[in-house]
Amino acid sequence: MKRIFSDYAYGEGPRDGCWWDETCDLPPQPVLGGDITCDVAIIGGGFTGLSAALHLAQSGASVALIEAKHIGWGASGRNGGFCCLGGGKASDAMLDRRFGKDGRLEWRRAERAAVELVGALIDMYGWDVDRHSRGETLLAHRPRDVAALEAEAEKVAENYGVTAELIASDQLRPLGMRGPFHGALTTPVGFGLNPRKYLRGLLDATLRARAQVFERSTVVAIDGPVVTTDQGRVRAERIILATNGYSSEDLPRWMAARYMPTQSTVMVTRPLTDDEIAAQGWHIDQMAYDTRNLLHYFRLMPDRRFLIGMRGGLRSSECAEVQARAAVVRDFQRMFPAWAHVDVTHCWSGFVCLTRDQMPFVGPVPGHPHLLAGFAFHGNGVAMGSFAGRTLADLAQGQTPALYPKAVQRPVARFPLGQFRRAIMPPVYAALGLRDRCG
Repeated sequence: MKRIFSDYAYGEGPRDGCWWDETCDLPPQPVLGGDITCDVAIIGGGFTGLSAALHLAQSGASVALIEAKHIGWGASGRNGGFCCLGGGKASDAMLDRRFGKDGRLEWRRAERAAVELVGALIDMYGWDVDRHSRGETLLAHRPRDVAALEAEAEKVAENYGVTAELIASDQLRPLGMRGPFHGALTTPVGFGLNPRKYLRGLLDATLRARAQVFERSTVVAIDGPVVTTDQGRVRAERIILATNGYSSEDLPRWMAARYMPTQSTVMVTRPLTDDEIAAQGWHIDQMAYDTRNLLHYFRLMPDRRFLIGMRGGLRSSECAEVQARAAVVRDFQRMFPAWAHVDVTHCWSGFVCLTRDQMPFVGPVPGHPHLLAGFAFHGNGVAMGSFAGRTLADLAQGQTPALYPKAVQRPVARFPLGQFRRAIMPPVYAALGLRDRCG
């Protein structure tokens, strides 16, 4: 495998300390040994891969899912648990230029449909995933961002067909959102969940549908209809690549420079007492994030632990991991000073996956007649990864998905500098950080 970060990034170091691992068991699956044949082989055991496997198996297809580590080892098992609108970073203006207004609205419908898909699966199977939050709240971290929230409310109405609620600064504290914020906008789409419990639900349903799931089986080659692992082979009519930010540059070579993994770090506190919650004035269980480009995302969970994550890590090493974890703790204490004494019990990091086009790709891989791929959900993989998996399941069976936006069909462009493309990010992040700090 050929990857652009050091081996540390793909080892256990960044994952060590992940709170979700302590909340739910995932039953171990066998190693792939020998040769098997199936209709569809899926590479990657996260939201995208499991969703694809579940929907394929329910349709009667024979499926083999192959995971190099264990189910949910990558971003799916270590994210913030926000099931929300998103999946791309392209603005309305960018989408209109590329795909027209109809194409933009088609993509926005898919964002909402992705959230609804996850909700429907949870309800259908009765999974207990610690679901909470009525939509998601965007908080202005500077006074001048309030005007942008007002403009955003109009876009929400047009794009998603819902009414977003503008909240004045003097109403934040009564609503239980006291902090260094100057106003807010709540969009009533989305909810928080425990991503590992959601993974467990997907895995159980996938196994009951008679899909085969293999762990600790590293793919070393994709040659036409054959997927070769370190201990076996799968021959399939179609192959789905669902490895996102943990992809390899040469599996297949088309992937090289078409995705950009970048770090996101998350921390969780011990359970807060009623007095501590009252002292800070944040008692709502609403999913929230701020208007920074290098944003913070946070929520008070049902067990009264507080979760906060942030973007911005550019390196991956033992030293860089220590620095990234210290940075998120420092920002937590600055933003919520009444909790500065509260123990941070868990901290970890993982990759968000970006593209140069600021949009995901979901579809056939050019030049590879057997291969489909879905990747780059820009930090919103709970919903959009699940939606992409269902879309890929339809495509693998030769079916036209009911909603398949043109915005995700166009193959994404390569980043400049090839395997050295990470060099682009420091100046970009420095500029974004400067914009975040400017009043």
